[in-house]
Amino acid sequence: MSLVLIALAIIIIGGLLALAVCKNGSLSTLLGAASTVVGCIIALIPVLQTIYYGDTTIIRLAWNMPYGSFFLKLDPLSAFFLLPIFVLSGLAAIYGREYMMAYRDKKWLGLSWFFFNLLLVSMAFVCLAHNTVLFLISWEVMALSSFFLVAFEYEKEAVRKASWIYMVASYLGTAFLLPMFLIFGSEAGSLDFDGFVQGLSSGEANICFILALVGFGTKAGIMPFHVWLPVAHPAAPSPVSAIMSGVMIKTGIYGLVRTLTFLGMPPLWWGYLLLAIGIISGVLGVLFALAQHDLKRLLAYHSVENIGIILIGLGVGMIGWSSGMPIVAALGFAGALLHVINHALFKGLLFLGAGSVFHGAHNLELDHLGGLIKKMPSTGLFFLIGSVAISGLPPLNGFVSEFVIYIASFSGAMSLNPSSSLSMIGAIAGLALIGGLAAACFTKAFGIVFLGEPRSKDAENARESSPWMTLPMMILAVACIFIGLLGAAVIQVIPPVIGVVLGNPYTGEIRIASNYLFSVTAGSAVFIIFLMAISGLRSFLLSRRSVGSSGTWDCGYAAPDARMQYTASSFAQPIIDLFQFFLRTKKNITMPDSYFLGAARFETHTTDIGRKGIYNPIFKAIGSFFGRMKVVQEGRIHIYVLYVVVTLLILLFWNMR
Repeated sequence: MSLVLIALAIIIIGGLLALAVCKNGSLSTLLGAASTVVGCIIALIPVLQTIYYGDTTIIRLAWNMPYGSFFLKLDPLSAFFLLPIFVLSGLAAIYGREYMMAYRDKKWLGLSWFFFNLLLVSMAFVCLAHNTVLFLISWEVMALSSFFLVAFEYEKEAVRKASWIYMVASYLGTAFLLPMFLIFGSEAGSLDFDGFVQGLSSGEANICFILALVGFGTKAGIMPFHVWLPVAHPAAPSPVSAIMSGVMIKTGIYGLVRTLTFLGMPPLWWGYLLLAIGIISGVLGVLFALAQHDLKRLLAYHSVENIGIILIGLGVGMIGWSSGMPIVAALGFAGALLHVINHALFKGLLFLGAGSVFHGAHNLELDHLGGLIKKMPSTGLFFLIGSVAISGLPPLNGFVSEFVIYIASFSGAMSLNPSSSLSMIGAIAGLALIGGLAAACFTKAFGIVFLGEPRSKDAENARESSPWMTLPMMILAVACIFIGLLGAAVIQVIPPVIGVVLGNPYTGEIRIASNYLFSVTAGSAVFIIFLMAISGLRSFLLSRRSVGSSGTWDCGYAAPDARMQYTASSFAQPIIDLFQFFLRTKKNITMPDSYFLGAARFETHTTDIGRKGIYNPIFKAIGSFFGRMKVVQEGRIHIYVLYVVVTLLILLFWNMR
């Protein structure tokens, strides 16, 4: 634990030093990035030890704040969530060393690095805090620091709007967390987490679960509380987007899982509810991603999708826990928690890849890109690996965690009662649909961005990013491959983490999943070796022959151009039409008016149904209400004094009753 605190001190001191020299972009970037990398490397040592050995360390110091205490606890659950935080933040800092330098003549970079480091420290304290006051302070610091990072390009109206939407959503989530912690604290007589030991009545437990689901789910981006995510993530710089999407939203998952340790054995309907929300978030998240034309907005909606997958795993695990089925409970939670790590890796990789595309081509509109694999081969390769991983395809890491959830769901479908078995079948169908749609979406994203011919001058003039940016992407890509091929060994570290939640590490059940994973990944490895052998044999046979190249027959067109390629809208149109009931996509079509092709145009616009159908009417009604309340703002001091006097009299009479 002391090493973690030393590491966090290094990070925050580096941020303060960067702030002190904020006008010097190069020096502040060096101080901010270097302190983050050094701090993350130091912090990973105790984090990995805690996960491997299953130890728990505590620091508890006196604090004069009422009901507050400096109570930190590093156990396997908190260490498991700290692992992706430190890994991805360190790599994002290396990446940001080059990426942020493009703004050194326009911005005070020291200010941004200060908030970047502060965000990292606050996320760590959220996972370590074991007192309500300390947790909520860390939670709010995390929200404020990320708000300023989202507002980095505040001179743009869209960025200002996105940052304020994010701030409102953050406070909405906190508003639900406060009564939850008050209920826990009133029953325990303390606001320290170790006093929250399953002492609530069933009604109070149900209320706390719902409050936790809304409060933490807002930060995680579950439907329908996700509306901030598709606007905030694209607005932030790419290193920040990678952090927010890869690890910051996981603090919501951490908070929800930690709350389960306070509540104990859940009733069956909790699992049903989590499973239903997970399926809805997963399916709708990937559908809205498929309809997007901006690369970072597309990736942002995939965060909603993957949070849905995590909730599916948690829902399956909770149903197994409630039903007394250890293998379903253990593997459901194991798959969900492993997907926390996997999503951090491949989503961080994809956001860094999108930032590399923007850095090299100065554009993120899909229909203004194309052909970048020739200009940016390293970025294209790493983005392809991330695309395969997020689609849940073997032999990469996304497949491993989803496969474990599949095993849990199939086990539950075969052994639970009819209603629970039906829910397991729903989980299987939901995961299958999500995986298929994700594969279609990233076929579109990778194909439109990297293949074909350039669709704009920006794409024609694109250039590969420097090693400062490609190295972090390479490390994340290797990690995706490593976990994919060695998933059977990686899942063996999960039992201590599960033990914190379920009270039992279920080592035997995890070993069953490990055996299944070994068989599947071994088969994938054999298939890869076979393909490599065939490729090597082909190269050997062709090495003794002269090999030429020529263009393919293109229906009579000798020089096809960008207008002959699929656009993002036309590629996704069949699937979008199939799910038109949910997406409500609007189309603008201009057809040619003669037999000879003239002006023709096809566009689609998909508005988020949650924002349009739920939040916009609510905010409009609130704005209208407060607009009417302006009549009480007379602008005269004596009227305001009268308001105060009337209020005091009402309170006095109320107290005398």
